[in-house]
Amino acid sequence: MKVIRKVIVLSLIILSSTGLKAQKVFEVDANWKADVKVYLVDANWKADLLVFKVDAGWKAGDNDGKWFFTDADWKAKKKVFFVDADWKADLKIYFVDAAWKAKWTDESKMGLLE
Repeated sequence: MKVIRKVIVLSLIILSSTGLKAQKVFEVDANWKADVKVYLVDANWKADLLVFKVDAGWKAGDNDGKWFFTDADWKAKKKVFFVDADWKADLKIYFVDAAWKAKWTDESKMGLLE
């Protein structure tokens, strides 16, 4: 029984620490509320990050472009605001249609989402 209990506790610790690193984002309604200002570009080659929107929080990645949009700011790791011009943005993203396509194209910007 003690071994099973230790395995369960260890599993819970691993799962909870993974959840803290997940790219859970919340879209705010004003730029001053955001951690990161984001611009949505019209071509993947213009983006700093290729993003895939996942449909569940546990599917979100660890700063690898797999984003889960939360329904409350306190559930998110980062708050983002979508700006209307690329020069206003900290980060340029492009939404891709498959999880395997999500990746950084400009790794110098990775710190924005850590």
